[in-house]
Amino acid sequence: MIDQSTQEKIDLWLNSAIDEESKALIRAMSEDELTDSFYKDLEFGTGGLRGVMGPGSNRINKYTIGMATQGLANYLLKSFPGEEIKVAIAHDSRNNSRFFAETTAAVFSANHIHVYLFEDLRPTPELSYAIRKLGCKSGVVLTASHNPKEYNGYKAYWDDGAQVIAPHDKNIIAEVQAIAGFEAVNFDKNESKIESIGRMMDEQYIDAILDLTLAQDAIDRQSDLKIVFTPIHGTSITLVPEVLERKGFKNVSIVEEQAEPNGNFPTVVYPNPEEEEAMTMALKQAQRLDADLVMATDPDADRVGIAAKNKNGEFELLNGNQAAALLIYFLLSKWKENGKLNGNQMIIKTIVTSDLLDRIAESFGVDCPNTLTGFKFIASLIKELEGKKEFIGGGEESYGYMISDFVRDKDAIASCAMLAEMTAWAKDQGLTVFDLLTEVYLKFGYYQEALVSMTKTGKQGAEEIQAMMSGFRSNPPTAIAGSRVNKVCDYQTSKETDLVNGFTAVIDLPKSNVLQFILEDGAKISARPSGTEPKIKFYISVNMPLEAKEDQASVKASLMARIEAIKKDLDL
Repeated sequence: MIDQSTQEKIDLWLNSAIDEESKALIRAMSEDELTDSFYKDLEFGTGGLRGVMGPGSNRINKYTIGMATQGLANYLLKSFPGEEIKVAIAHDSRNNSRFFAETTAAVFSANHIHVYLFEDLRPTPELSYAIRKLGCKSGVVLTASHNPKEYNGYKAYWDDGAQVIAPHDKNIIAEVQAIAGFEAVNFDKNESKIESIGRMMDEQYIDAILDLTLAQDAIDRQSDLKIVFTPIHGTSITLVPEVLERKGFKNVSIVEEQAEPNGNFPTVVYPNPEEEEAMTMALKQAQRLDADLVMATDPDADRVGIAAKNKNGEFELLNGNQAAALLIYFLLSKWKENGKLNGNQMIIKTIVTSDLLDRIAESFGVDCPNTLTGFKFIASLIKELEGKKEFIGGGEESYGYMISDFVRDKDAIASCAMLAEMTAWAKDQGLTVFDLLTEVYLKFGYYQEALVSMTKTGKQGAEEIQAMMSGFRSNPPTAIAGSRVNKVCDYQTSKETDLVNGFTAVIDLPKSNVLQFILEDGAKISARPSGTEPKIKFYISVNMPLEAKEDQASVKASLMARIEAIKKDLDL
């Protein structure tokens, strides 16, 4: 049975001026399909507007894209009265992304806003770069990042090149909700307001990446480093091979079966470098070539996954925490070696990213503030501390990293370049990637993380996720897997509770539906409903000292057993 509010949305769409094809698709839907398509309006989450493509208020289509753009246009016109307003638009390789990009450009131009539209698909970080380079007030990239092929999305950016945060996100939604109907969306494109951009912006962005180089001497000596790269049918093919070549790497092998952009992602189940399956072809090619490094990016090129040979000569994927730790260790080591650290630098990570990064930063005398999940919060802190603290780099566990601050979002293009440079630097010292990781563990402790992701689709799934979080809040555990809970951090109430001493403190971050449990043995468990997918995620982190290389296997086994005990106790 469809509830009244959902039925009202369905009727609104069927009685509106949308195209007949969309109306026919709506009429052909089952009750479950109608409920999922209309029970709510898409909202800006940690990654903007994202959903399954198709007709409906909870779907990505011409009309939800149009409404979002009209609302954003209205907000821009109110925010910058009397000023020339410019926006930049990019898109990835997904089905309909070009159409949605052109739809977005049409609505902006119809509202007398000057549009810089990339001539073809481009990486998301280049869009972030272009916004500030071109003096834009906003920007949009059409992408659903690493989601399955059925998805698309709309990431909105502000004038600092970062994704919109409060109050802009809520204000834009308010403007969208204030629109009376689809008839209020101006789709009448003004060609004179749309300007195509492309290669010139590419060159400037590439130059900015090349300027980050810290160990050119190591690259020169290791220029034959064997690198296998796959864009997994996404946008990074436009720039990564060229950046690596211009940086000095002469032995880059591309996975040809995945080189061509294709929104159906025909060779993978999910175009997500976090999934081992998505890197199968690259790993086979790496084995055949005896490669030093494997890199894979997601469709819009903001995430990168890597693999390398372990001590047994087998190719092993590194998780996002490990790659972030290696990048930060390399960056800080070279900054120190080059005499650039003066106590005024910082790295930034998110609250669910490994505390190993905090330990590394501390040892170099570099600040490491933590933010909520999402690079828009990292970018916001960079902006807040501009002129006070110099940002070196940062990242989050979900394979997103940012080097320097000319891009204000996670950047797989710059990250691929820096990961290759880091590997060359390690090889120049006779070390593999995993040798370098072992050195980090010996210095700072062995940190082992695990992610449990539970998918709960549709309206019922959203209610189940809400009930899980409510249960943890109303009846929080006092011990987990035999270890006392020392501290509970509730980011929704901004309250940190010390259960040992009874103290409470205010968490100085924006409110977010996240709970963290800090255990007596140093373990940390975070529960967080996803802002972009119908999932609830549990992040588990455990650690212990690593005294000698020979102990690595036994220490890892102990930590993995600890993680399994935590999962069992929490019924995950």
